[in-house]
Amino acid sequence: MLNKLNISPGKQKFIVYTVLTLVTLAVFWQVNQFDFVNFDDVVYIIDNFHIQQGITLDGFRWAFSTRYFNLWTPLVWFSFMFDYQMHGLHAGGYHLTNLILHILSTLLLFRLFNRMTGAIWRSAFVAALFALHPLHVESVAWIAERKDVLSAFFWMLTLCLYVYYVEKPDIKKYLLVLCGFVLALMSKPMVVTLPLIMILLDYWPLGRFKSKNNSLVSWQLKEKIPFFLLSAVIVIITFHTPDNTPSELFPFGSRLANTPVSFVTYLEKTFWPHDMTVFYPFPAQTPLWQILGAMLLIIIISIAVIVMAKRLPYLFVGWFWYAITIIPVIGIIQVGNFAMADRYHYLPSIGIAVMLAWGIPLMFPPEDTRRKILFPAAIAFIAVMSILTWRQCGYWKNNIDLWNHALAVTKNNYMAHNNLASALFEKKEFEGAVYHYNKALGITPYAPAYYNLGVIYYLLGQHQRAIENYNEAIRIKPDYAAAYYNRGIAYHVLGQYPRAIESYNDTIRLIPYYADAYNNRALVYLNLGNKDIGCSDARKACALGVCKTLEAARVKGRCH
Repeated sequence: MLNKLNISPGKQKFIVYTVLTLVTLAVFWQVNQFDFVNFDDVVYIIDNFHIQQGITLDGFRWAFSTRYFNLWTPLVWFSFMFDYQMHGLHAGGYHLTNLILHILSTLLLFRLFNRMTGAIWRSAFVAALFALHPLHVESVAWIAERKDVLSAFFWMLTLCLYVYYVEKPDIKKYLLVLCGFVLALMSKPMVVTLPLIMILLDYWPLGRFKSKNNSLVSWQLKEKIPFFLLSAVIVIITFHTPDNTPSELFPFGSRLANTPVSFVTYLEKTFWPHDMTVFYPFPAQTPLWQILGAMLLIIIISIAVIVMAKRLPYLFVGWFWYAITIIPVIGIIQVGNFAMADRYHYLPSIGIAVMLAWGIPLMFPPEDTRRKILFPAAIAFIAVMSILTWRQCGYWKNNIDLWNHALAVTKNNYMAHNNLASALFEKKEFEGAVYHYNKALGITPYAPAYYNLGVIYYLLGQHQRAIENYNEAIRIKPDYAAAYYNRGIAYHVLGQYPRAIESYNDTIRLIPYYADAYNNRALVYLNLGNKDIGCSDARKACALGVCKTLEAARVKGRCH
């Protein structure tokens, strides 16, 4: 269409870059006003001492050595440290960093496919669907998902560098590709599949298989082995760390049954994005017909694209791009207590976009028909997606909007009830908080819900009910140090000193450097007249950084 207006390819590409940037900004700009959410943002940033030190040598060491949340993602921590130095704890700054990374990934994606194929508008469609699909709101609007947007940026950059290397191979370009891949791996382990995507692109659109038929295996092995070795290292680091002990696992059979259903559900939501939420509860039971139907559909599509691979290579590449990139997070190896997650659609969706961009025009052979029908249809489709994305983005404004929406579109969502209760608790709306904590517990025995109920009852002066809820939290999670500590406080207030000491003992057993536990235990011993042990605990608390109570005790002459 633009060719008929005599607009040069260079200007067409400039138009694409500009429109992609402006539309994505318009749809997502609202995140600038959004808060942190009580789903990982707190532990990743708000309560993370290392992030709040900014970029320091100690922070550098911590970022490279930590397995925080069982993941090795040093670049994510560096990016948060940078944000903290720039914005403090103003959430809008973190959101804008996510948005900028998302836009840069979008522009690199367009450049990648345009460079490989020369097809400006098909490449633009792929990039636009990636930028503006409602399922990708989670990756952009959730600060803790910096992993997605940061790894995607380095994923696109690595593939762009790979194309430049393929065009004119030399060792410097190869090392740049390898460096880009290392940076992607340092952002999120999910990108371990990138070497396989390189092989797919070698087949189409780069066409390298045709020129290297005689040495196909040796060429691929020689070129890709360093990448596969790096992927293997990240897999080992991710799944063989001392603290990688999931607290709750679903049976392997249940996870296996959920795999094909989730695989197809992501496909369904690609074309009909509905009932999207931050947390999808794992189903108690998956109907057999859904499992068999999903498996049959996957098999049929896979066979079809393999059979047509030589004639329609883009369908083969697009389908296996989707399948390969989603396998690490499809749920066979459990990484959370959920059935699926919108963020896992982020990179895999590119494969489906490629299938649409190059496959649908086959149904409209005349070029003139394509211009008259497909161009406006594509714009309309992207416009609808943009509206849905803008609307979905609005649910991430704050905790209450986010979790109320989750409850509206899912059933038996204990996580939504629990986190909504926590949000209400912060606003001191105790009645609503108790209601939702109890709703969460009616779905599943969830230790944090019992713990938080205990905190509320304590604040309401119902100390015995608080203790009962702390006991339930400890029964479910025997290493719940905070529950032991708060139970000790409740016993202390009730004057049940031996039980208070026992609870503080358990707290210190789990966290030997818990200063407040030493401090409170000191007060109990002093109240019992045991000055030796009490003052010893008080000195220990002071050494660990808590001195106020010790100073008060000294003033009263209780410790000498």
